[in-house]
Amino acid sequence: MGFQQGLSGLNVSSRNLEVIGNNVANASTYGAKASRAEFADMYAAALTGAGTSNVGIGATVASVSQQFTQGNITTTDSPMDLAINGNGFFQVTDGAKPVMYSRNGQFKVNRDGFIINNQGHKLLGYQADNQGTIISGAASPLQLPTSGIAPRATDEINLEMNFDSRQAVPSQTPVDFSDPRTYNFSTSQTVFDAKGQAVSLNYYFVKTGADNWDMYATANGTPIQDDGGTPARAMRVASMTFPAAGGTATNTTGLNNPGDAGTISTYDGTGAVTSTVTNGMFTLPTIPSATLTGGALTEQIPGIRMDMSKSTEYGSTFSVTNLGQTGYAPGQLSSISIDSSGVIMARYSNGQSKPAGQVELATFRNPQGLSPQGGNEWSSTFASGDPITGVPGAGNLGLLQSGALEESNVDLTGELVNMMVAQRMYQANAQTIKTEDQVLQTLVNMR
Repeated sequence: MGFQQGLSGLNVSSRNLEVIGNNVANASTYGAKASRAEFADMYAAALTGAGTSNVGIGATVASVSQQFTQGNITTTDSPMDLAINGNGFFQVTDGAKPVMYSRNGQFKVNRDGFIINNQGHKLLGYQADNQGTIISGAASPLQLPTSGIAPRATDEINLEMNFDSRQAVPSQTPVDFSDPRTYNFSTSQTVFDAKGQAVSLNYYFVKTGADNWDMYATANGTPIQDDGGTPARAMRVASMTFPAAGGTATNTTGLNNPGDAGTISTYDGTGAVTSTVTNGMFTLPTIPSATLTGGALTEQIPGIRMDMSKSTEYGSTFSVTNLGQTGYAPGQLSSISIDSSGVIMARYSNGQSKPAGQVELATFRNPQGLSPQGGNEWSSTFASGDPITGVPGAGNLGLLQSGALEESNVDLTGELVNMMVAQRMYQANAQTIKTEDQVLQTLVNMR
């Protein structure tokens, strides 16, 4: 009798319904992948079996394979949420068992600064050193910096401005910083000493003749260069000579325009010329200690390079177009962001930012060979092959999207249709058993 066929049909239909039910249950699970029950027929074989008249003995579940197609990407409010757009898996570890792989990017930061998922497993990637250089090599658990960023003393200043050539030489001398009649223009910026303490630099510009300007500077109101007398008199720091109209270009970089032969002369405390440059870059005198509001003194700041090579003298209003410097105060970690290549940028309260690490992804020759372990994680097997690792965007690895998650790739409408088909299959196989039972009953009742 053919009870075997009907019974195997009931078994595979039941297993199919289990797979469909699992898909439906995980329709809202981020990073989950739909599964598919794949069937195979069964035939009894014998050494002398031949021909094409064999009747099968039923069906079996050959495999339950997962479908690693791309799920929809939805945005979230958390910058720690990550979605992979393309191939690849996140690598996570608990430090004891082998590395696990996941498409679920719901990450958080634990008390020690490690990036973890909901199972407490740590995300793997490349750590950055104190200077923000990412150190490639063997992946390790990513840990955000818990300490702040150290201060940096200013070592270069970039001034870019236009001097109004229509200005007249001031009638009042000598320069008095409290009297605007003794200078033509002024501007200011903040620089930092080795401890990250802010020092306010004020620059005063005085026209001394056609195409000639003197520059004076103060640090927190104190001239950075004076004659040493009593009372001290402010001394000029530098003089700028702009080339006359139609002048011949003699150097590659200079004031007014690249190619112009503008010069800058610097002076010592006695007013003697210490250097003359034609490239617009010179060294400021050492900025002396300045008194802070609370009475403490700042550190001296020596050897600041000043770049004024892009300054001009045209017949238009005095304007400052760039006022940059390289120093900054100490800062504490305020936020992080992750770009499409997986680089984790740490942002600090002083406005600075630097890389803290980079996420590493893994892919496999045969993703369907991965073994599901629950918790949106898989483990590698002999069938999947060894992981091929790299940074997002490299090779065939996908890109990351921060503040987003990958939804399950379950097609809920399709699964409900499959559920109805599986139900009918179950009923049909039950009907074959019922029919076989009736045939057997008829045979038994024969007289």
